[in-house]
Amino acid sequence: MKREEKNQIIDSIIADLAEYKHVYVTDISDLTVETSNALRRICFNKDIKLKVVKNTMLKTAMDASEADYSELYPILKGNTSIMLSNSNNTPAKVIKEFRGKKAIPAIKGAYVESNVYIGDNQIDALISIKSREELIGDIIGLLQSPARNVISAQSS
Repeated sequence: MKREEKNQIIDSIIADLAEYKHVYVTDISDLTVETSNALRRICFNKDIKLKVVKNTMLKTAMDASEADYSELYPILKGNTSIMLSNSNNTPAKVIKEFRGKKAIPAIKGAYVESNVYIGDNQIDALISIKSREELIGDIIGLLQSPARNVISAQSS
């Protein structure tokens, strides 16, 4: 591969990292073409960008990004793909749902809400993370609850 082609791929990854807030580094190497295509279809429908990348190019793109991905560098070994999303827990939900009882796709690590999660054992923690909008909704609900109780008591 020529240097220009490599630079184009790295620039593409840099643009993706800038566009999407959350990055999941995964391993989908043992999937067949058929199951890989099924995963891609699901990701597309859930607004998740799935890309197979070379580790060195991903590391170079991460170095050039504004976010600090340095904690993910040690996991950039073997076959790597990235799942990019603006929803913090959707990729984890897709992975858990898709794989069922299999071990693939596996999460090597994730960069979610400016925090780094390393290892596939973090999948349940990643699924349980609430988005900013969900947290705001919970807070508004909690703030409205006492007012509703007072109004309800007065109208009785």
